[in-house]
Amino acid sequence: MNLDFNFFKTTMPKSRKADYQLGCLDSSVYIDFNHTNENRILLRRISLDGYGCCNLDKQANHLNIKDSQQFIEELKKEELNQEIITKLVKEAIKLNKKYIWPDAIEQYGLY
Repeated sequence: MNLDFNFFKTTMPKSRKADYQLGCLDSSVYIDFNHTNENRILLRRISLDGYGCCNLDKQANHLNIKDSQQFIEELKKEELNQEIITKLVKEAIKLNKKYIWPDAIEQYGLY
């Protein structure tokens, strides 16, 4: 499935802390990432309409160093490169798919 996710940077209430927050698919999906002390990016939580919020907390797997650096550089830009950010977000989800509802990520094409 080749979807136009149309990722965008966003912010959430203070109660939903994360270093980076993205929305996509007409605001039906929100994804939060943290930047670790080791300069790695990890998926912290994902909210999907119809499914709720899935918190990964300390069990999350990190992107590798190269992908983490590319993610950080991409999020510094005013406008996200959709091809690059899609690849990185899908990789983060793939690394953590055992912690996310499989029917939700399939429905939204995030696998």
